[in-house]
Amino acid sequence: MSRIALLSETVASQVAAGEVVERPASVVKELVENSIDAGATRIEVMIRRGGISYIRVIDDGSGMDRDDALLCLERHATSKIRTGADLAAIHTLGFRGEALPSIASVSRFRLATRERDALAGTEVLVSGGKIETVRDGGDAPGTQIEVRSLFYNLPARRKFLRTENTESSHVEHQLHLQAIGHPQTGFVFINDDRIVWQLPPAAHLRDRVRDLCGATLTAELLDVPEFATDAISIRGLLGKAGVSRSSRAQQLVFLNGRAVENNTINFALREGYHTALMKGQHPVTFLFIEMDPAEVDVNVHPAKREVRFRNAAWVREAVVEAVRVALESDRASWSRTFRAGGGEVAGFGLQVAGSPASTSPETLPLIPEREQVELRKDWSAMPLPSKPAEDSAPLPRELVPIESAAPPQEPETRNQKPETSPASRDFKILGVLGKLYVLMENAGGLVLVDQHAAHERILFEEMKRRMEQQGVPGQRLLLPLTLEVSPRDGDWLARHLDVLQRAGIGLEPFGAGTFKIDSLPTFLRATEPTQLLRDIIDDLRETSAQTSKLRLGEDMIAKTVCRHAVKANDYLREPELVRLIQDLLACELPYCCPHGRPTMIQMSYAELEKKFGRKA
Repeated sequence: MSRIALLSETVASQVAAGEVVERPASVVKELVENSIDAGATRIEVMIRRGGISYIRVIDDGSGMDRDDALLCLERHATSKIRTGADLAAIHTLGFRGEALPSIASVSRFRLATRERDALAGTEVLVSGGKIETVRDGGDAPGTQIEVRSLFYNLPARRKFLRTENTESSHVEHQLHLQAIGHPQTGFVFINDDRIVWQLPPAAHLRDRVRDLCGATLTAELLDVPEFATDAISIRGLLGKAGVSRSSRAQQLVFLNGRAVENNTINFALREGYHTALMKGQHPVTFLFIEMDPAEVDVNVHPAKREVRFRNAAWVREAVVEAVRVALESDRASWSRTFRAGGGEVAGFGLQVAGSPASTSPETLPLIPEREQVELRKDWSAMPLPSKPAEDSAPLPRELVPIESAAPPQEPETRNQKPETSPASRDFKILGVLGKLYVLMENAGGLVLVDQHAAHERILFEEMKRRMEQQGVPGQRLLLPLTLEVSPRDGDWLARHLDVLQRAGIGLEPFGAGTFKIDSLPTFLRATEPTQLLRDIIDDLRETSAQTSKLRLGEDMIAKTVCRHAVKANDYLREPELVRLIQDLLACELPYCCPHGRPTMIQMSYAELEKKFGRKA
């Protein structure tokens, strides 16, 4: 007797539905995507009991005639593609022809549709995949779909659904993605007869993000200057340096209008931010990528969540470059705040307290422009504040930080003037708070600078720059070590031996799958060098072609400069304070330290007026 039998059409439909319809949010996603493909300018979604009991999606799209209304309920019937070659040129969100028949097979389903010029529409009622009624309807142009009692005929699937609140949150998340991805379309979301939000069509992405995520977050987003080549175009919004989340919940990426998940893009975003992002944090992004559909495979996952790129390397390069340019534009905008431009901050002088003990207004004079003091040319002339800890790796002689001297003695007379310093039209220093925070005034209001974080950034960029120009000095090991790697890692190491040599790592083949390590960078200290080297190799493999391969030790560099940077309670003389701010302003990323923490905080005049009750 044969043990293999064909499944009935009903069972086959229910099995197939499990790949497309996981929960109510999956139903909403598929129906809304069909509405967008139909050219809808307004989509209304209503759910009850988290979508388990009732889902309704109404759009004003192109609608269907009776033949199409019946045919769309057949499996693999679609208007999106005709031949296999069309799979390489998919411009729509849906294309499989599985969504509607799958949904209809596990629910009580109603479809009402009408073309714009038609006198009457069509209404189709389906229960468990079987068509029960087909009749004329008088609905408005467009399409209306109702889904009741989801999984009523599959109790085993129904019991795996979560609570109503959880399912509602998943539906709202899916609509959030669709609304962000298609700002030109208006959306209405109704949950248990309560309007959650009502979004009109938006002219700009920023308007839609503000409506959904709030004005506070939107103010912290940067416009990505449109990055376009023959093969790829990137635009959108990115969080400023320091704006991050502990998860990827707000790391949204849209490829040809479709919300996608892809590790290549995740790594590229992380690499683009680099030290502008704290370790363990994820950037806030609303990134839109447009590319030739032939260069990407969206037919990987039944729910179309994952995609694969034909050439992932250049997609990664493009994303890294777009992020870098966006952050650099913020750097230029940020810098203009402190520099004279159009007379906005012209005329600002320099004002510094003479000593911690001098607190009266008379001891805080405005330094005239004509009085100048020659500043130290660089940090190299300044000795270390104290003997570093035993486990601290020494910095190069040229990178020792500024002096930490004891506070000067109280002046003999009240009217004695402190040391003068050069005036600056870029900013005005008011003093030091708590022996750590430098208070400055700029055109926007009050700025607090963390002197430790600021000095970390200065030393980090200087040391990295020297490494990239001169290479990393290596120190030979008394006893060489061996490193056993997989064939894949071994091939990668063999092709990048010159890069590793320039990075201070001495490697050479030592048999099949084994390499000998005879030198390591001088600034690295590790109890397990082989494990450290494996981590470094993993980091190097994730860098893009345009990224410096000398990034391998940046975590160690950051820790090293952290030990040697000025600390809280380290008193800085006036010229040192001025030079600290000037060098910080000259950095590539002056607004965050190498660990991604902010170096400064801006408090606007409006915020100060609000705190003092001068403004509502």
